Amino acid sequence: MADSDFPGWHGTTIIGVKKGGQVVIAGDGQVSLGQTVIKGTARKVRRLSPGGFEVVAGFAGSTADAFTLLERLEAKLEATPGQLARASVELAKDWRTDKYLQKLEAMLIVTDGTDLLVITGAGDVLEPEHNVAAIGSGGNFALAAARAMMGSDKPAEEVAREAMAIAADICVYTNGNLTVETITS
Repeated sequence: MADSDFPGWHGTTIIGVKKGGQVVIAGDGQVSLGQTVIKGTARKVRRLSPGGFEVVAGFAGSTADAFTLLERLEAKLEATPGQLARASVELAKDWRTDKYLQKLEAMLIVTDGTDLLVITGAGDVLEPEHNVAAIGSGGNFALAAARAMMGSDKPAEEVAREAMAIAADICVYTNGNLTVETITS
């Protein structure tokens, strides 16, 4: 089968919401191949503890690629304990310049409870505006919904859950089976 004939994997909506001293990262559980749901209970949000510092990471894209990036991020965090931004920039540099890493197809949202960052394969480490970040198939739907709720009195977890529910109602590659991790600053 030629690459152009391959229907492609779709799967994942990840959102990060920073509000009221908490940061929540939530991810759905759907993985699709073309028009077929392959799995509805994937876990794409993980808690890491390199060097005793809590970090939560969510990933969109190829699972194997994402795990490679998570391992690399964990190594960077062990080398620079408690410095998420620095470790993320170091990972992005490697990702951008290493020929092996350049082929990886994934994105990450990471937080240590203080910083909320999006790390991309283009070498970007982005701190989102409005304290909301979203990636993946339904990311734009979840982002719009969460931004609309940020002025409300809803806590971060409720904003994230409701935004993901809206994305699941709109995006066929997103489901309502959530993994939610919260970290306090």
